[in-house]
Amino acid sequence: MTVTSTVTNWAGNITYTAGELHRPHSLDALRALVRDSPVVRVLGSGHSFNEIAEPGAGGVLLSLAALPAETDVDTAARTVRVGGGVRYAELARRVHAHGLALPNMASLPHISVAGSVATGTHGSGVRNGPLASAVREVELVTADGSTVVIGRGDARFGGAVTSLGALGVVTALTLDLEPAFDVEQHVFTELPLDGLDTAAFETVMAAAYSVSLFTDWRAPGFRQVWLKRRTDQPLSGFPWATPAAEKMHPVPGMPAVNCTEQFGVPGPWHERLPHFRAEFTPSSGAELQSEYLMPHRHALDALRALDAIRATVAPVLQTCEVRAVAADGQWLSPSHGRDTVAVHFTWVEDTEAVLPVVRRVEQALDAFEARPHWGKVFTTPAAVLRERYPRLDDFRALARELDPAGKFTNAFVREVLGG
Repeated sequence: MTVTSTVTNWAGNITYTAGELHRPHSLDALRALVRDSPVVRVLGSGHSFNEIAEPGAGGVLLSLAALPAETDVDTAARTVRVGGGVRYAELARRVHAHGLALPNMASLPHISVAGSVATGTHGSGVRNGPLASAVREVELVTADGSTVVIGRGDARFGGAVTSLGALGVVTALTLDLEPAFDVEQHVFTELPLDGLDTAAFETVMAAAYSVSLFTDWRAPGFRQVWLKRRTDQPLSGFPWATPAAEKMHPVPGMPAVNCTEQFGVPGPWHERLPHFRAEFTPSSGAELQSEYLMPHRHALDALRALDAIRATVAPVLQTCEVRAVAADGQWLSPSHGRDTVAVHFTWVEDTEAVLPVVRRVEQALDAFEARPHWGKVFTTPAAVLRERYPRLDDFRALARELDPAGKFTNAFVREVLGG
């Protein structure tokens, strides 16, 4: 199936120049399309805010949404094999029906599994790695239309999952699962930044299975704290802030009905770990996004550096979220080799006004080895990015092995990888 109308990303800030969006209905059709096309980029759920999926005018933009939505659960092995076009919301429901769970989820269940892990997307929790940490095997259709399977134990695995789409089309992933669990979500208000020392900050970020701090940077400190506690783990108090008196949305002024259940009402993991319900528009809908991940040891210094420029940030900001992410081994993961603190910005939908502020944020965070999220708005120079990924040469070699002619490479990837 070919769609010839104008194609944009979710936010509408990117219009793709490819003349056609192809949605093959079978794996055979996908293989033939890949084999016969000069340049191929895959559009997942479209929830990227830059040109990572842009194939160029002579290339093919490919969606996997029309492929069979495979979610094959192996209850004995506690794994699931999931098709490349499946989104987290549908995957989670199928997995939960078997009494199993994913270790973590991002704030939005609307995003595709393959696209999320390819860009280093994550949830929160000091012991929870990025979503790619659950992947044990990846299946790729490579440039000649053949399939390559790369699993843990393969020397190439460290580059195969968070790959920016530069190795091939991901048609399936196998993920680790664990027994299903319930989560209760508690929201607090007004956590001060002043007076938080390293020990207190560490305690705050470890106060639940998943912790998110939100601020609008219009005043020091955090306007909201979201704690997602597994009911099979101990309950501890949170003396640093006041319990919310009403249901909250992370973006001030947005309806809380869009968000997952609060006030400590227990519920299945997949209905609490995301911030937003799958049946509602996530976040504010009209927005741009940026995110930067830094070594956890820099967390407080980085937050204080942002507080120092809040007068610049606040006018174009809807909300800012701070989360912890455990280290992982994917070569291009923003959490590669280091426990991280992730600072996420939901901006107003105004590229001209936002970009100068993004540059100012990057200047403020430069001293803290910040790595931007691959799917968000950023202006970090490519040369700086290359310095911050010690396994970049290994990834380049893997890309040359699997895609020697650069069929899956676009301007975005060439700029980032260099060489």
